[in-house]
Amino acid sequence: MKRILSSIVLSAIAATSAMAGGEKQVEGLKYYLPKTAVRMQVLVEKTSTEPGQLADYSELYFKKPGATAAQTSYRIVEVSFQAEGRPDTDKQFTVAVDKKHSVLSVDCDANGTLRAINTKAPMSTKPKQYRQDKKQAPLNPRDYMSQDILTAANLPKMAQLVAQEIYDIRDSRNQLSRGEADNMPKDGEQLRLMYKHLDLQERALMQLFTGTTTVDTTETVMTFVPERADKHKLLFRFSKRFGLTTADDFSGEPYYVDIEDEGVFAKIPEEASMADKQKDDFVLGVNLPGKIRLNVVDAKGSSIGSFETEAAQFGKVELLNGALFGRKFTSHIVLDPTTGSIVELKTEPLE
Repeated sequence: MKRILSSIVLSAIAATSAMAGGEKQVEGLKYYLPKTAVRMQVLVEKTSTEPGQLADYSELYFKKPGATAAQTSYRIVEVSFQAEGRPDTDKQFTVAVDKKHSVLSVDCDANGTLRAINTKAPMSTKPKQYRQDKKQAPLNPRDYMSQDILTAANLPKMAQLVAQEIYDIRDSRNQLSRGEADNMPKDGEQLRLMYKHLDLQERALMQLFTGTTTVDTTETVMTFVPERADKHKLLFRFSKRFGLTTADDFSGEPYYVDIEDEGVFAKIPEEASMADKQKDDFVLGVNLPGKIRLNVVDAKGSSIGSFETEAAQFGKVELLNGALFGRKFTSHIVLDPTTGSIVELKTEPLE
């Protein structure tokens, strides 16, 4: 289960609020505030080329060289980011669950991170996974060869016949476009089908000279926790020959994340001050996250992606008066699972 809904019917435990600044024992349920991690998705495109059977004759007949050896190259096509939370074991608190307080339910993640009190937090959304478009089956040149080509005595003769076939295809296309073909189509749909067939035939036969190229895109996901000390952190390495590699694999060029602390903090809702005049041994710890900007760059400083988000570890902890959940007030609070900041706070008097 992603979340555990705890209520006061559960047996209360005695725990010390680690961040409350004192040794007061508070009966209740322990919880953590989150620290903010960043989930980075990197899409890498792999291009593979296999040489064609007639590659040595490409320059002769088409004035451009064909691939004579298998080739593989990689490139980064997209970088995307998403913030997510994980428990910060240095920020442990206790929700008071006793007769003095109006805490009716506590909603936590399975990892102990507080989500809500006296209400239910929204369901978390799962990150979207990359799905590659369905690829078309590769063309088979033999399906478009004439009997003369199939029975050619040697490669030079075969190259000559295939090249002539390609020239004839191009000439037929030009005649169609000028309306000079011997068998002109009767309507636009028939013309479209004729163009499509000629294009497929040319592409299939040209593969014998230029080679066959396939393109695949894969997704790599990496997660890291930005810290104040990591202003220029090595994330991964990348090679055009081998693709994405680990940070300690020196076959690739290094890529770094630059972390900028913008010095802007979230604010506490005004409702939190309604119980300021009341005294209570219980305090509720919440985060006031700070805003940061991430920029992923190569060794030359060129950016491939940036991301701006709030991060709990770049902010501070705010201790709310437990009287918000006391005998004179009751409150419903929802926290952001990524930052631990207050998303919603509704407070109303009980008297």
